[in-house]
Formats: sequence, structure tokens, C-alpha cells
Amino acid sequence: MRARIYQPTKTAMQSGTAKSRGWVLEFVNSTGRDVDPLMGWTSSSDTQAQVKLTFDSKEAALDYAKDNGIEATVTSPNIRKPVIRPGGYGENFATGRRGVWTH
Repeated sequence: MRARIYQPTKTAMQSGTAKSRGWVLEFVNSTGRDVDPLMGWTSSSDTQAQVKLTFDSKEAALDYAKDNGIEATVTSPNIRKPVIRPGGYGENFATGRRGVWTH
């Protein structure tokens, strides 16, 4: 069995970093997907592709893969520089503002 270990990124629908601290071990599809001719749904006979295991650290995920004989590939996350702009939303309504505030 092959699997990949990665750290999930935050979704576009959230501004926080919830559920992006841990590491995920996800099995790779060993067979292709079939398309149902009637409904158009995709299906697969590989049930391992539905399994996602979460771990607190990368080392724990690698240890689990090694102990269970799983060939794992680690994908390193791209670290983003946090964007913090000075002031913020409240700065728009400050009384000591120099520029004119418009919509």
C-alpha cells in the first residue's frame, strides 16, 4: 500500500488556522475510478482511498507507516508569511486619521 503524509492547509472559507496544525496520512488510489452510466457518479472498489488518519506530528505519522509496512511519501507544507497590515479595520474610523475615508 502506498500513502502520502501531508499537513493540510487552511480552507478558503476560513480566516483562522483550525485543523491545519496536525498531519494527515492518506492512502493513494490503487485502482482507477469508474463512472456510473446512469447517474454519472464516480465510484471505486478501493476502500482504502476513503481512509484518512490524523496525527499530531510528522514523526508519529512516519512511525505508524513504518510499523504497518506502508510505503509513505512526505509532502512538506509551503509556509506562508503572515500578512498583518498596520491599523486594521478600526483605523478607518479613527479620529486622528490624516487621509479622507471614502467608500
